[in-house]
Amino acid sequence: MAPPVSPPPSGSASVGRHGAGRASVSPASGSAPAGRASVGNGSSGRASVGSARPVSPASSGRASVGSAAVGGAAVGGMAGRATVARASVSPSGGSGPDLGGPGGPTGPGRRSRSRNQDPDATRRAKKRKRANILIASFAVLIMLAGGGVVGFTYYSTNVPVPDQLPMPLATTVYTSDMKTVVARLGNQNREFVTINDIPEHVQRAVAAAEDRNFYEHSGVDYKGIARAAWNNFTGGDKQGASTITQQYARNAYESLKDDTYARKVKEAILASKLNEKYDKPTIMQHYLNTIYFGRNAYGIQAAAKAYFNKPVNKLTPGEGAALAGVIRQPVAGGGHPGYDPTKGAEAAEAALGRWNYVLDGMVEKGWLKPADRPTEFPKMLPEKIDNSFSVKTPKGNVVNYVRAELDQWGLCTDTPEPVGPKPTCASLLRSEGYRIKTTINSGMQASLEKVIRQEVKGSVLNGQPKNLMGAAVAVEPKTGRVLAYYGGDDGTGFDYAGKNTLNGVLTGGHPPGSSFKVYTLAAAVDAGVSVKSHWDAKPFKPEGFDNPVQNAGRDVSANGRCNRWCTLQESTVESYNVPFYHVSSEIGPDKIVDIARRAGVTTMWTTSDNPAKPIDLTKEKPEEIAPSPFFHVVGYGQYPVTVLDHANGLATLANEGRYNKAHFVISVEKQNEATGKWEKVTGTGEKLNKSGGQQLIKQEVAREVTAVLKEIPGKNSRGLDGGRQAAGKTGTWEYDSKDNAHAWMVGYTPDIATAVWVGSRDSEKPQIRDKTGKDVGGSGLPGEIWERFMNAATKSMNKRALPDVTGLGDPNKGNGIEPPPPPPPTTPQPGQPCFDPFNVLCQNPGGGNPGGPGTPGGPGNPPPPDGGGGERTTPPTRYSDNE
Repeated sequence: MAPPVSPPPSGSASVGRHGAGRASVSPASGSAPAGRASVGNGSSGRASVGSARPVSPASSGRASVGSAAVGGAAVGGMAGRATVARASVSPSGGSGPDLGGPGGPTGPGRRSRSRNQDPDATRRAKKRKRANILIASFAVLIMLAGGGVVGFTYYSTNVPVPDQLPMPLATTVYTSDMKTVVARLGNQNREFVTINDIPEHVQRAVAAAEDRNFYEHSGVDYKGIARAAWNNFTGGDKQGASTITQQYARNAYESLKDDTYARKVKEAILASKLNEKYDKPTIMQHYLNTIYFGRNAYGIQAAAKAYFNKPVNKLTPGEGAALAGVIRQPVAGGGHPGYDPTKGAEAAEAALGRWNYVLDGMVEKGWLKPADRPTEFPKMLPEKIDNSFSVKTPKGNVVNYVRAELDQWGLCTDTPEPVGPKPTCASLLRSEGYRIKTTINSGMQASLEKVIRQEVKGSVLNGQPKNLMGAAVAVEPKTGRVLAYYGGDDGTGFDYAGKNTLNGVLTGGHPPGSSFKVYTLAAAVDAGVSVKSHWDAKPFKPEGFDNPVQNAGRDVSANGRCNRWCTLQESTVESYNVPFYHVSSEIGPDKIVDIARRAGVTTMWTTSDNPAKPIDLTKEKPEEIAPSPFFHVVGYGQYPVTVLDHANGLATLANEGRYNKAHFVISVEKQNEATGKWEKVTGTGEKLNKSGGQQLIKQEVAREVTAVLKEIPGKNSRGLDGGRQAAGKTGTWEYDSKDNAHAWMVGYTPDIATAVWVGSRDSEKPQIRDKTGKDVGGSGLPGEIWERFMNAATKSMNKRALPDVTGLGDPNKGNGIEPPPPPPPTTPQPGQPCFDPFNVLCQNPGGGNPGGPGTPGGPGNPPPPDGGGGERTTPPTRYSDNE
């Protein structure tokens, strides 16, 4: 409603104040020739009353209204938002502050007056005045007569149930504790509340502000309309007499969005029928849930949080009156500062006057005792930009998975053109007001962002070259719940942890390098190969290859017998590539692909195609996609996978082979508008959270793999705090012979599995080097991110021991070449020089007699070294991982 203005000079007819979105008629001078009516200037954004044509005779019981346009343009609001349009009423028994301004007695909208009028102009003015008299009289008659005059229109107008009217509600996505907001989705920030949740003093305040006779009239205040029409004609205050019920009808029904007099008639009819069908509390409930309060807050609940950071049921009488006062004009416009007191001194003064007006009305109506009347204007919070309505945040990618899962639940469809009654998932989330509980652990999510985001001071990547990018996912093994997820800072941008569609092509995978050996090891053990089996680690060039298979440039000959006789366990810990190529040749690459698929890897990309072609492992038979396109190099991680899939696969190994699908949604709730209570929406999400998983990898196989992998974190200086045992694997993939392009650290405890990737966000600069210029390897930046996050995530978890190697399977499988036994040591004959660098064989403290003390094997000396050529009794020298 437009603010009330001071009465114009005697004889002038003033309608409103000129301003964007308001109907206005310039004051007619009392000194102008009799009958002269001055017409408003109808500037852009204003509706003005033109020369009215006489009303056509009514026929068939239906009133036909002429072309006279009536105001009621929308109150200025923020761009793109629907606002409540209504004409101003100065309620009896109270008066609002006179703020002056454009169109008022002193405003710039006032026309200059001239006593020397043209006679023809005077006649035209008289004619317009007579027409205006007829229009005003007819309006009064219509409103006084009510439905009898417009009976046909009345009875032909259907009034839908308020619950069926479109009232877009924002969907809120929460973390698993339902305390932290991941994101809010919706074109309008609105939360539905029932009338039982709205304190009575808030309802009374709104009535005092907008419609003091709300509880007495029948939806349309006919007396008020008659009074308003007469005042408007005779030059009194501009009044439109829109009741709360009319305002609600106008805001809720699309058919009432135009600014014609016919709309006013239909508005009154709908208001009357609403009043007949529903009680006052129901109408007040729906009004307070639809009205706009500024600050992108639609409805009283969103407004209470926007202005006072509390739910509506916690508002004090003073706060409720302040919010009620905002309704009239929540934002500045049309020369009015608005009633948000935080928007400057002028707005604060206006808000204070409006607040007093509301409280005075409550006292006058007996809704508030004078002794209980608040005396101090409540402190409103300054407007805060609500970033929760943006998915351009690190948590934004979670929303993409939520939407996809709702599609899987059958609640909506992600196809652009839905078939049947299903809405698209995007529209569903922006309008239906769901409350979604995700799997994201707020503490773990915060810890992950703290250690991986380059913009965060103190993070691992802070201060590193700008092209470096990190991504990480943590999954709970026993449930498949995604506990923390980071794929970038913008949910609308590229997701480095998951799948993306660019120009119609699915992308998002990164070559996992040696971190993929966890699946090759599992496939080998599953095929009956013992981790104690021996393999040839010497580089070689397979037939048809242009380049040899190497161990990332490392010389395995430095590891003694492991050059040709290296156990599968040692090959895993040392991360040699050549043995894993041989393992793939022995058991078949399809076995490796199959184990990865069973663990949770859903997609792998080829590297021979340009662009890389995604292969859906869940739909293809492993034997049909390996060895072509997935050749034996799959054994050490050439083919890209996503960080999310890799984390899911690790979680399966951590859960001793029981697979749980990684997912993001725990539950979905929708509010029952009749009771206000939240009720669960059934779907497959509940099944995912209660299934307990499927045993897709043999338990003994998963335990044997874990037993080998638990050696790696400590070896790479990435052991967890307090001696907590964890399985892990590093991995890198080269861009060229000098630089790496992808680096990984993956690993798990029984309670959490985490995969971390570091690569380049710059396709023109794929090399990854740290700020010192050093090549980034798996145990470097990714290892530090993994270690810091895992320490934070497991801090409150119990320590649990991991299994030991059992030697499961056949130790004789493998292509290793056993080195010949070393020659036995010789005993020098008496008189011959003795060459014994260790001063063992040549010692003869016992007198030098063969077989006596001092001779090899004799008393006082150690036995000779074992010459059998078996495994060393002490492990060989370990080398840093540098795949």
